Amino acid sequence: MIWAVIFVLVVFAMLVVLRLITWRALRLARRFFGKTAMIARHARNRDDVSALGSRFKTTFPQITGLLQSRLTPNRFTGLPLTLILIAAFYLAALLGGLVEELFEADELVQFDQWLNQQLAAIRIDGVIALFSWITDLGGSAALAAVAFVTTGLLWVYGHGYMIAPLWLSLLGSQITTYTGKYVIARPRPEFVTEVVAATPSFPSGHATSAMAVYGFVAYIIASNLTDARPRFEVIYWAAVLIGLVGFSRLLLSVHYASDVAAGFLVGGFWLLLGFALAGYMRRRYQKGGNKEDTTLFCIKHKP
Repeated sequence: MIWAVIFVLVVFAMLVVLRLITWRALRLARRFFGKTAMIARHARNRDDVSALGSRFKTTFPQITGLLQSRLTPNRFTGLPLTLILIAAFYLAALLGGLVEELFEADELVQFDQWLNQQLAAIRIDGVIALFSWITDLGGSAALAAVAFVTTGLLWVYGHGYMIAPLWLSLLGSQITTYTGKYVIARPRPEFVTEVVAATPSFPSGHATSAMAVYGFVAYIIASNLTDARPRFEVIYWAAVLIGLVGFSRLLLSVHYASDVAAGFLVGGFWLLLGFALAGYMRRRYQKGGNKEDTTLFCIKHKP
């Protein structure tokens, strides 16, 4: 038991340190991009640059209009939506590459087996008990409860337009996961704990669902906060929870590392599509006369 307590304390300390490093890195990045945007605005206001821009707009009006509509930073359908869709397609490409590696590269299979063997060193009773509880947070029962409770709260508090994006993320990720499981039909690792599973291994359903559901719940909470630090805390600790659910599947030897990675990619893809639909639904909601903060994915310019 003492080793399990030490392991938990070490992991928690690492997460706290990583939180501080991540927050400082984000602050530095925010300052850098703020200065870059200021330089870009000054450059754009120069007479020669303005004249060049006017000539380009006159010569290529359709291209200019398309770029302006896609790159406007303070409107969701501009730069935020463009970045979300680019990220979603990038995750899909990564998933395709991972599937190809699974079938064609022995190195991936060997790495999965090697990592599973290395984790045997920390498969002690207390750690297994803790991560058995954590893995249940990514199970169907827990995530269905979270999704239904969130749906009820959204409806009660007048945010019903967010319900469809939430269920798009959940159901889309589930359909993709179980389709992949039975099409690829990868056998699971040898079970070494009391935690077992009946479905094929690739991708991990727990990792997929945790990413889709907890990620979207974090988005709902963060989008209704006004300060950057509370938003960071919500998103960071949601990411920690999602990561721990994925790691629990490795520690309990019910999935390989590539299964969990694929699950995160599938869940991330559908989570981003949920963000895109949420932004569209929020925009329609505001056009109906409702006002609320939309700065999570939109860049506000300070006067």
